[in-house]
Amino acid sequence: MPKISDKGRMMPESPIRKLVPFAEKAKKAGRKVFHLNIGQPDIPTPQSMIDAMHNLDVKVIEYSHSAGILSYREKMCQYYKKHNIDVTPDDIIVAAGASEAILFAVQTCLNPGDEIIIPEPFYANYNGFATSAGVKIKPIISSIESGFALPPISDFEKAIGPNTKAIMVCNPNNPTGYLYSEEELEVLRQIVIKYDLFLFADEVYREFCYDGTVHHSVMNLKDIENNVVLFDSVSKRYSACGVRIGAMISRNREVMSTALKFAQARLSPPSLGQIASEAAMETPDSYFTEVIEEYRKRRDIVVEMMNKMEGVMCPNPKGAFYVTAKLPIDDADRFCQWLLEDFSYNNQTVMLAPATGFYSSPGAGKNEVRISYVLNVDDLKNAMISLEHALKEYPGKIL
Repeated sequence: MPKISDKGRMMPESPIRKLVPFAEKAKKAGRKVFHLNIGQPDIPTPQSMIDAMHNLDVKVIEYSHSAGILSYREKMCQYYKKHNIDVTPDDIIVAAGASEAILFAVQTCLNPGDEIIIPEPFYANYNGFATSAGVKIKPIISSIESGFALPPISDFEKAIGPNTKAIMVCNPNNPTGYLYSEEELEVLRQIVIKYDLFLFADEVYREFCYDGTVHHSVMNLKDIENNVVLFDSVSKRYSACGVRIGAMISRNREVMSTALKFAQARLSPPSLGQIASEAAMETPDSYFTEVIEEYRKRRDIVVEMMNKMEGVMCPNPKGAFYVTAKLPIDDADRFCQWLLEDFSYNNQTVMLAPATGFYSSPGAGKNEVRISYVLNVDDLKNAMISLEHALKEYPGKIL
């Protein structure tokens, strides 16, 4: 039998989805599973997106421009202008989700063997994107004790070597919900200038900031316009994960013209998704006001109930809709599988994402989990009650 590629063997499995077979088996056995493992909001998608698809009046669903439908990119520019980000349609390549945008950028800006520095924990699929491009991730650890604040500049400089080509941040952060301050971004700016690095920024959770905090974009950092590449998505902003529309954005003309070659190779981003996403640009601000308040309520419930559990540490995040919590357990992967295979409270259980998959440092995150507070308030309360009972019953509990 022919052998698969070395790269195929090296590709990491998704820590978010690898437990799905166990969840399906639990459901077949009649248990209710609270899905806190994946960032799939239950917030209704804006009606404008649904209407755009229902009212589509075309005889042929055509390819779009490889960079995306021009009218959509023009509307995106208007959206960014509202967030004090000035870009043109030529600065934007529409992609099949932020995932494809990141792949374009990594392959455009880095060679196989180059290194990219990422504060960890980080979105698990960054590992897969790096593997696909033959790029090595150099992690620097942010600690739960500091609420996952950006590591000091000295940690970045220790990690920089002759093959370092880029730094990547997610702001607000997935999986921790940490929101980088303007001062922290200034630290990154100084490093980028000093070592002439690319700065990649995943800002898909831009809207979701709490407690009066404000999101600051890397696009507004001075004197590094040609170093910055931004990733964005409609998935979480409009609760429209299935339309698979994201974007790669940069003012660096060479980067964008090169990335367009990769975009041309896949022909075009999904046309139906772009039509729906363009319609989403008409979403009123009141939609976000209501959604942000709903997520704040959910966050407060999870953080308060988690921190009341014996031996649990759960920072209070300022953005996104995730928390990464430290639990009194021996092994997060084992615990998350045990929840689905062996645990039940009132015929219900909880599905979490083990944090080990959000690190690349061996052994890191072994007693941490990511929780997505994407369920309604009542389900979250029941999920937290179930989790508290599980921690009391788990055979590998650390006393």
